[in-house]
Amino acid sequence: MVTTLGQFIDFLIDFIIATFLVGLYLLIYTFVTAHNEFALIRRNVISASLSLGLSLIGFALPLSSAIINTDTLVDLVVWGLIAIVVQILAYGFVRLVMPDLTRRIADGEIGTATFLGAVSLTAGIANSACMTI
Repeated sequence: MVTTLGQFIDFLIDFIIATFLVGLYLLIYTFVTAHNEFALIRRNVISASLSLGLSLIGFALPLSSAIINTDTLVDLVVWGLIAIVVQILAYGFVRLVMPDLTRRIADGEIGTATFLGAVSLTAGIANSACMTI
């Protein structure tokens, strides 16, 4: 519970940095992927929403761990950037396993999107756990 103004300011700074990192993650991730998630989501392609949403959670998990476990704002930003890299690598891994990933997500294949999302979550959970060491 936030009980002092100092704690509220610390919360606000962490929240602003986290919001910035989430925006940066979405910008980088959607740039790196070969399909336009937001255009597909606007067309109600559930597979795009599912894969992007799960990857966002996969990023948010280590970001929350970084917020809890870091002492400086620089450390928070560095670990947030590492979390972005891990998610990009997870996406790249799935692209290696499924070279036609982009077409399959654009075609609305839920199984493919779920697999990508599961890999993203797994990477995020492992990344988050590693940050607590």
